[in-house]
Amino acid sequence: MATTIAALLLDHDRLAVAGALAARPMTTEELSEVTGRPTRQVLVCVGDLRNAGLVGHLDGRYELDLDALREAAQQQAEVEVPMDPAIGFGMTDDERVVLERFFSGRTLVEFPSQRAKQLVVLQRLALEFDLGRRYTELEVNEILFPFFADWSTLRRHLVDEGFLDREPIGGGNQYWRSGGRVTDLPH
Repeated sequence: MATTIAALLLDHDRLAVAGALAARPMTTEELSEVTGRPTRQVLVCVGDLRNAGLVGHLDGRYELDLDALREAAQQQAEVEVPMDPAIGFGMTDDERVVLERFFSGRTLVEFPSQRAKQLVVLQRLALEFDLGRRYTELEVNEILFPFFADWSTLRRHLVDEGFLDREPIGGGNQYWRSGGRVTDLPH
């Protein structure tokens, strides 16, 4: 199931729909508005996600099943895939040791409980954001979600620890890289 879910979420449209549903349950119309995708595309994505057991339907709204995502991530972690070398790029040897404990492939299988280790993980994730570029909340979520199903926790910690800054704009937030080291990370 973990492989199926990972493959499903590699599609940008399905990832956008899943990311929007992680924030709150929504109707098809709300999903279309939030993701900027046509209603027909949203319905296709929701259908795919429902077939995989990731999305349920209650009172006219779709909702993401976070327990199913956690279970899939845990199953993937049990496979014992070594950390992707790209995760260690731009990090010190000591930081790579910490990252190897928490990453399987390119997936963060567990967010560290110790602050020092959290900072190492957050430092690495901050490298995914380009200096001088502003991101919508949806863009931030799309960058973080492939690493960790609970992308909202990562986003909050990146802001709280000064790696990202945010400013309310219109009906949402705008984010930009405000801290961390600078390196030429290959995307």
